[in-house]
Amino acid sequence: MGDLEIRTAVTDDVPAIVAMLADDPLGAQRESPDDLTPYVTALERLSSDPNQRLVVAVREGRVVGTLQLTFIPGLSRRGATRSLIEGVRIHAEERGSGLGSRLIEWAIDESRKEGCQLVQLTTDKSRTDAHRFYERLGFTASHTGFKLQL
Repeated sequence: MGDLEIRTAVTDDVPAIVAMLADDPLGAQRESPDDLTPYVTALERLSSDPNQRLVVAVREGRVVGTLQLTFIPGLSRRGATRSLIEGVRIHAEERGSGLGSRLIEWAIDESRKEGCQLVQLTTDKSRTDAHRFYERLGFTASHTGFKLQL
């Protein structure tokens, strides 16, 4: 699979990240690669929050994957900290290469290092391939999620 580096995202990575976010039917409806300003602002907020990790996977100097990992301290489950994996995207040319598994395994390892007792994620109901992918990695569809658009 070649050398792969997983590192914290920086401003120069934003165009590649947004391109991956927009590279599917759902993302194309909600992302706007034409104006990167809100994404750069969001990266600044994420970078200043110690409970957030926005990372990129880089191969041969090219961003080929990304995900956001959030640590959520809580009172339930005897004061457990959980992590939330969001925004997992793999460059179209890298899909099926095992890169997605490596990114998720990285997130799980980081969650363990932070003392998390639970790793959770959501994926759109229409992403049936993603559902199978997460199940192969040991995740179970244990809850029903709800969203309220503001």
